[in-house]
Amino acid sequence: MNFQDFLQFVPQFISAELPAIDAHVKMAPLERIMSKPNYKDSLPRTAAVLMLCYPKQEETHIVLIVRNEYEGVHSAQIAFPGGKFEEDDTDFSNTALRETFEEVGVHPDQLEIIKSFTEVYIPPSNFVVHPFFGLCRDEIRFIPDPSEVAQIIELPISTLLNDSIVVETEIPTSESTSIVLPAFKIENHIVWGATAMMLSELKEVLKVTLEAKL
Repeated sequence: MNFQDFLQFVPQFISAELPAIDAHVKMAPLERIMSKPNYKDSLPRTAAVLMLCYPKQEETHIVLIVRNEYEGVHSAQIAFPGGKFEEDDTDFSNTALRETFEEVGVHPDQLEIIKSFTEVYIPPSNFVVHPFFGLCRDEIRFIPDPSEVAQIIELPISTLLNDSIVVETEIPTSESTSIVLPAFKIENHIVWGATAMMLSELKEVLKVTLEAKL
């Protein structure tokens, strides 16, 4: 989708109702749907991510990162730029902007926070993640931090809206077994879990907004 055309939808996008759990459940692992834990009892840590849209060759894209391999539950996973809330952060949107700068080199002055999305709880790491949708109106030259980011994925919005990228995949678990769950297949990457749930909500809001204007 042409980026200048996309910008015309932003006012409607801001006011659109969030589908929340109805969108999350479409891409959630079955055990997460079944358990629905009261995560506040576990005193979770907090984090924020930025779902950043921008023009690339005049078409609207959203950026994802492939995390480096490390000793941790999110090793080598696909994610949005983001990270944990720090004491110096004024709010969660500040966390998302700061972490985006640190991970992919896009300065906060280049960005606009447009809308907050529904938080997602991640049981394995005991984090509550606050997603934000943001815009950069200029083409971006990403500068990934090699200590955190293995690869940048530039996803066209038109690809996200194509239902053919939704697949079922088998993911190994820490108990030497595996689970089958819904995922997005993007290029050669499988996007599942919390990132897929956030992408699902973004996709639903985009679809409703775009269809309303057509």
